[in-house]
Amino acid sequence: MKMTAEALKQKVGQFFFPAVFINDTEENIQETERLIKEHNIGGLTFFHSRASAATNYESKKKIVFNDDSYEKIKALIIRYQKCASTPLLISIDAEWGLAMRIEKTPQYPYAITLGALPENKSNLVYEVGKQIGLDLKAAGIHYNLAPLADINNNPNNPVIGYRSFGENKEKVADFAIEYLKGMSEVGILGCLKHFPGHGNTNVDSHLGLPVLKESLEELMENELYPFIKGIENNVDSIMIGHLAVPSLNDGKDTSATLSKPIIETLLREKLGYSGLVISDALNMHSVSKLYETKGELEWEAFNAGNDVLCFAENVPEGIETILKNASPERIEESFNRIMKAKEKVGLLNNSFAAVGTLNFEKASELNLEIAENAITKIIDNSNTELVFEAHKNNQLAKLSLYKSTQNTFFQTLNPKLDSPEFAFENLENSDVSTIKKQLKNFETIIISLFVPKAKPANNFEINDEILDLLSVLLQTKKCIIYVFGNPYVLPLIPNLKKASGLIQVYQDFEEFQKIAGIQFLENTDCHGSLPVNIEIQ
Repeated sequence: MKMTAEALKQKVGQFFFPAVFINDTEENIQETERLIKEHNIGGLTFFHSRASAATNYESKKKIVFNDDSYEKIKALIIRYQKCASTPLLISIDAEWGLAMRIEKTPQYPYAITLGALPENKSNLVYEVGKQIGLDLKAAGIHYNLAPLADINNNPNNPVIGYRSFGENKEKVADFAIEYLKGMSEVGILGCLKHFPGHGNTNVDSHLGLPVLKESLEELMENELYPFIKGIENNVDSIMIGHLAVPSLNDGKDTSATLSKPIIETLLREKLGYSGLVISDALNMHSVSKLYETKGELEWEAFNAGNDVLCFAENVPEGIETILKNASPERIEESFNRIMKAKEKVGLLNNSFAAVGTLNFEKASELNLEIAENAITKIIDNSNTELVFEAHKNNQLAKLSLYKSTQNTFFQTLNPKLDSPEFAFENLENSDVSTIKKQLKNFETIIISLFVPKAKPANNFEINDEILDLLSVLLQTKKCIIYVFGNPYVLPLIPNLKKASGLIQVYQDFEEFQKIAGIQFLENTDCHGSLPVNIEIQ
């Protein structure tokens, strides 16, 4: 039986997952409703606001904080589903929970923090996946575009870094699978990204095209390993990264997203993957600027082997171009994969319900347990005795960098180690030279460094004055440093090797600060290990 042109068109609409924004104008919302009604699109990918969407990094648009984003997304999902003749598959990036996109929702640790956990605590990664799944379910979301299967073997990576479980391929694979299993347990779809591996790149693919120089053998040995394990464990979907791998692509620098040899030959045929393939966001500059004609990019991405076109910006034109060029068999293949995913989450028989509420209490308990097992001791010169001795002789001071002295870490220490406290919050409100003078009279200093940013750009936004201050203190005092933030910050601190104690805490969550304080006072063992190789100077 030959399919009618209209029926075929309805099926092609399912491949499109345009971006939608929680904090959007009524006019934009109505435009999305029109797209849903007129083109039978398959799903939506939610972002916080237009200012926060990936490629707006360089526009420096102000992201407006909005207390009721969570209520808004729930209402919008209901509103959008009402317009859909085929139920929409709702997706979001929630790598460390809804908090990645929505304020005032539970936040779980970054993947790099989970990567610090011992192998025998992988159950905690499963729990994170499960809790994130339940939070998504409460909002009416079916599909988490997470976790990363990227192996983080390049410290200068501007976009992967803290989002990867680390540089050990077995651990990355194991933890990614645990996270996926946790989500699957509660009926949420997951996604391994960014195939064939975005870890060893030093270009941000939101803005340019990274090129991987490895051969297929090298990739099979390392980058592809977590994806192969994911395929063996029936991962729901795999996202293709915007990166070029000339060795897999007849020597050409074409983005993997647009490469048949990478998707059809390597992923489908060689690795035997038959699940859903989703493109990385098609608005990212590494691909969005390639084609003048609207719809051309969407066709090229589909033709290369993607089933889902994420963040597609030209829906009507994309549908027309695919209809003009694609075979009915190929359309049927992708359509069936999307329907299978919708069926798995209960969309086709209406068994998916947005149930439950956000469980902040459970998130907090889980974060405490992760902190107890992830905190990592890097330099240990039995600093607890040293500090209590200094405290007794009034030689102890505390210095908080980028947070006030009212932080939970200091408050946990204070009942037993009350001492003069100093804080640098920012250059406008704090004077570094005054702090330096005030600290002259103390011989031992507990320093809490709350790293301002998770991304490495501009030295994680740490002021040069602070790096200089740390350098002087490390050379002239007994310093015990607790680092609340991305461990890749450590090589930036001059003379760090001279610290009397160095503890990597990863997150600045209240729970992590509290456990760090208890660990210090009780001098307990730290069970975490650095998930990446770091040379301190």
